[in-house]
Amino acid sequence: QYFESQLRGVDSHLTRPAAAMHFAPLLLCVAAGAALTASPIQAFNVPASGTPFLARKVNTGMQRPQISIRENAFFKSNKRAATLRMSAQTESTFNIKQYFESQLPKVEAALDESMNVLKRDWPYDSKAETVHESMRYSLMAGGKRIRPILTLAACEMMGGTEEMAMPTALAAEMIHTMSLIHDDLPCMDNDDLRRGKPTNHKVFGDDIAVLAGDGLLSYSFEYIARYTKGVAPERVLDVIARCGKCVGALGLVGGQVVDIQSEGKKDVTIETLQWIHEHKTAALLEFCVVGGGILGGANEEQIQRLSKFAMNIGLSFQIIDDILDVTQDSATLGKTAGKDLLVDKATYPKLMGLEKSKERAEALIAEAKDQLKPWGDKAAPLMALADFITARKN
Repeated sequence: QYFESQLRGVDSHLTRPAAAMHFAPLLLCVAAGAALTASPIQAFNVPASGTPFLARKVNTGMQRPQISIRENAFFKSNKRAATLRMSAQTESTFNIKQYFESQLPKVEAALDESMNVLKRDWPYDSKAETVHESMRYSLMAGGKRIRPILTLAACEMMGGTEEMAMPTALAAEMIHTMSLIHDDLPCMDNDDLRRGKPTNHKVFGDDIAVLAGDGLLSYSFEYIARYTKGVAPERVLDVIARCGKCVGALGLVGGQVVDIQSEGKKDVTIETLQWIHEHKTAALLEFCVVGGGILGGANEEQIQRLSKFAMNIGLSFQIIDDILDVTQDSATLGKTAGKDLLVDKATYPKLMGLEKSKERAEALIAEAKDQLKPWGDKAAPLMALADFITARKN
């Protein structure tokens, strides 16, 4: 009778047959001392006893802002394009090189420590050594670390601290690294080079590479939940929920699926291409900026601005990636150049041409920076990071 009553509640939130035995949700409700309620996503409150129980609902239903793909007045005037390019380069005296030099060592040290924690702070079994080495190999292989730096910058702009945002910043890099490991697999993009080194599966094998990516993904959620300090619990849970959304079927995974399905097709439209990159690339960047903002105290109106900023720079980031794939060599990129052309993948240069693609990227950055004007000088790091995206060479 107990199973019959509880399964009705569980199955009302799942699109699975009622005959399925959903033990985990039932055990969670029993352990938490709470009945299954009408809300599937709820926050943890911690009473004096220290026992968590399901309580307050978190609003995660915010709609992602849509970016118009129509060519606007920016494209109708070469003079206007030149003016905006000059504006992007001169409107801020913020020294992005110094900012990276100050932030990168902190991020690298924190990433290294996150891997050490796996061995030091938990009962460690040497049988897990191989997958741990594989996780570390790719996570510590270098890179620009744009995602964690965006997270920290957004949190600080809102009045938060690096300490508040660092666990989420590291989690974002773990997720990004997972996506690279899986993206390089023979069943995906089949690449042998990443960040100037052999890809994970070339060193550890396909099987271990898949599991190392899975390990990094699961660890990212654990790291946010376990190590975020000084932030209200409901904000931490909101960040965790957004993290799950950005990497799932309506985020990174969904974008990758449509990207794979579009390879070799001649009828891929600019609308489909934008959908791919809004989900495959921009969704994680949006999580970084919005997640950092939430941890720093952003309200709903500010979250909307941060989201629009991030979606624009995310799409611009991918356009620049497409451009670099056909204009740079493998040594500069740190990965195999020209792969998109070899697999007949839809890209912005292929559909729009190089010049129009560059103009589109610059327009997106200009629109993104408009969203940060209310913050004035506090937005200087994010403004400079937006400019860096279009100026980078790898």
